Amino acid sequence: MTVFVDLCGFLRVYSDMKDQSTHSHRELELLAALRRLGGSARSADLARLLDVSEETVRRAIKSLAKAGVLQRVHGGAHLSGSQGDSSFFQRISEYSKQKRAIAKAVPDLIDRGLTVFLDVGSTTAFIAEELSLRSDLTFVTNSISVAQTLVSHEGNRVHILGGEMQNNERGAFGHVTETQARRYSYDVAILSADALSVRSGPLYLNAAEASLSEVVAECANQIILPVDHHKFNALAPHRGIDPQRVDVLLADQAPSADLATALQNWDVTLTICDGKT
Repeated sequence: MTVFVDLCGFLRVYSDMKDQSTHSHRELELLAALRRLGGSARSADLARLLDVSEETVRRAIKSLAKAGVLQRVHGGAHLSGSQGDSSFFQRISEYSKQKRAIAKAVPDLIDRGLTVFLDVGSTTAFIAEELSLRSDLTFVTNSISVAQTLVSHEGNRVHILGGEMQNNERGAFGHVTETQARRYSYDVAILSADALSVRSGPLYLNAAEASLSEVVAECANQIILPVDHHKFNALAPHRGIDPQRVDVLLADQAPSADLATALQNWDVTLTICDGKT
């Protein structure tokens, strides 16, 4: 029995060595970086970490995907066999054109010197990319991806909240996260939602995310809600922030008449970001 275990161990080591011998130095660096980032990462984050171009990263990802070592997703990759983060990258890949159009409208709403909260939403990940080009800002987030995108850019400061990590959201939630969130005063909070209801306003699939949105809203002077039109009148079980607390709704298309009326009743400013201007 001991011989069998040792032989299996040898075969595993031999297999790993054989696999590594088939990959270039750049590909091995990328795999190591993915492991350090928890098994998943966006191409932009990998490029910054490895100090190479995104095109170089995309070529390495394509090669490794063909070898079955990792899986390509829109905007990034995750190691084959890794669990959790794939759902986050799947959400980013959905309606990415609309989300990017919404994201491009955000920098014009953020003045220098402000403290800004960003949550774990997939649209928020695109917003973080746009805000990474701005300077003299303080960011607070519970999102690993947002923190990775914003850190060490333009002299901005980035604070990441602690708490229990949820792999499928790539972020922290729970009592510790909410306690830390209350320690900040946010000039602007950018909060996502899984659905937008005529009756209840922002709705969430995750109860912990709904709870955190309420905590952050209590500490924010202004709330921006970026929502693509696929979430209009969609279904989700958990109520989040009071819709009357929302100041600006950013969307890629105009909502239905009943939802537009609700937004007016809540005194929410609607901005359509279709990417054409």
